Amino acid sequence: MRTNLGLAAKVVIGLFALTLLALLAFEHRMHLLGWAPLLLLLLCPLMHFTMHGRHGSHGGHAQAPRAQDPDSGRAP
Repeated sequence: MRTNLGLAAKVVIGLFALTLLALLAFEHRMHLLGWAPLLLLLLCPLMHFTMHGRHGSHGGHAQAPRAQDPDSGRAP
């Protein structure tokens, strides 16, 4: 059974979430900063996979030749 939350309930839930975020940000800052180096290292593979998604796998970076390269003003 699905129930609709009223505006007052949404406000209470929002304030509760903001309070939790404030506690994490101010009271537990050192705990979060202790994880920062590990999180930075974990971002490396994520960035690698998302950035390589645009142009395929390693080694296949060549594109079809264009008539003229607008950046250099000369033909490729």
